Amino acid sequence: MTEETPAAEVDLERHAMKMAKKKVAREKIMATKTDGKGLIMVHTGKGKGKTTAGFGMIFRHIAHGMPSAVVQYIKGGWETGERTLIEMHFQHLCRFYTLGEGFTWETQDRARDVAMAQKAWETSKELIRDPANSMVLLDEINIALRYDYIDIHEVVRFLSEEKPPMTHVVLTGRNAREELIEIADLVTEMELVKHPFRSGIKAQVGVEY
Repeated sequence: MTEETPAAEVDLERHAMKMAKKKVAREKIMATKTDGKGLIMVHTGKGKGKTTAGFGMIFRHIAHGMPSAVVQYIKGGWETGERTLIEMHFQHLCRFYTLGEGFTWETQDRARDVAMAQKAWETSKELIRDPANSMVLLDEINIALRYDYIDIHEVVRFLSEEKPPMTHVVLTGRNAREELIEIADLVTEMELVKHPFRSGIKAQVGVEY
């Protein structure tokens, strides 16, 4: 820096040079990447936001006019905002199936839970195989897998061998099985730091559903 060059200008010049180097490095990395593939994406963990993130991608698909589908494994007859919006305005772009009957502590009937989960899995396979769908969200399937309502090996085999190459599949729910994590392209674990339920606040419309 000379006496004539203000420190602020030198800092801006250094920043510009640094960013230019980063841009070159980034372009080299991007040149090695493929155009795309159908991803297996897992949203798991104890934190809030797993289903929300999955629906975020479904709505992205809808915004781009790309057909998709949703299968809900656990939530039963809940009137959720996502379901209402899709069924009222976007049925032509997203098929929506609610095939669960509630959480396991509500149904208290393992045989029925297994039957419903199996039905949901058969529907899921049909939707994933359908070339019209470019994304399928399997909401809370991880819970069904955790309780062995569905065979994890069958799910892994199907996703590895039968999923069309360009179809994205999103699987949500706590306690994702290691076998599923191993074959996934993207795994996000939602970490719980604070939750209003612990302070005595129940699930609220527009936040949880």
